[in-house]
Amino acid sequence: MFKDDLLQGAHILITGGGTGLGKSMGRRFLELGASLTICGRRAAVLEETAAEHRAATGGVVRTFPCDIRDAEAVERMIAAAEAQAPVTALVNNAAGNFLARSEELSPRAVDAVVGIVLKGSLNATLALGRRWLAEKRSGTVLSIVTSYAWTGSAYVLPSAVAKAGVLAMTRSLAVEWGGRGIRLNAIAPGPFPTEGAWERLVPRPDLAAAFETRNPLGRPGRHGELADLAAFLLADGSAYINGEVVTIDGGEWLKGAGQFSFLMEMLSEEDWTALRPKRR
Repeated sequence: MFKDDLLQGAHILITGGGTGLGKSMGRRFLELGASLTICGRRAAVLEETAAEHRAATGGVVRTFPCDIRDAEAVERMIAAAEAQAPVTALVNNAAGNFLARSEELSPRAVDAVVGIVLKGSLNATLALGRRWLAEKRSGTVLSIVTSYAWTGSAYVLPSAVAKAGVLAMTRSLAVEWGGRGIRLNAIAPGPFPTEGAWERLVPRPDLAAAFETRNPLGRPGRHGELADLAAFLLADGSAYINGEVVTIDGGEWLKGAGQFSFLMEMLSEEDWTALRPKRR
């Protein structure tokens, strides 16, 4: 679908770029001609991922250990990345999440998720956005949110609050900065299995299939599908898309939103046959 040079000349900064979806997106961006800076809290993980990316693509990958909850650390990271090459795009991917009954949440647990997801995204976006604006440079910010950013969800309250904030940031700055050459968009993924997330979010192995198939397509997302969507939203061909959130979940949230959608699994063919006379 994409030309090999789709992202040629781009320098993309990915938070949480060492694992999971961040790693998958980074690989795809490199295949399409971009160079990368990836950040995260674990230097060894970043270096391992960078080495894999270089071996697979021959691309340029730089690493920078950074806790994005620390605004000063984020400023230093961006300064170091820009010293190598001007950063043209930011992907706010770093996240934290876990299942918990909300009344059992400690302040520290809430801070851990909200700090990474919301404060970290704000820190990175504002630090890089100020540079772009001061130097009259264009840029693109792409944030990974979730469909429960607008519906809410039980048992992941800190994540729902934080992701809703990132979506509000995206839409607010799309208006404020759009006329100055900076556009912001978001992707709302459904179930895309990653080792780290599934360890925290799937309480029993036998429930994995339910998490992954409770959408109309009956399967989990493939990392390459999300990576291709991200590449498109960062490319020049999407230059008129601004302030949008693109859902990629196989129709999961739409299925869950309808009051009677649960009947898809509950009613048999015989049940539907028995209902026919009642339609007349």
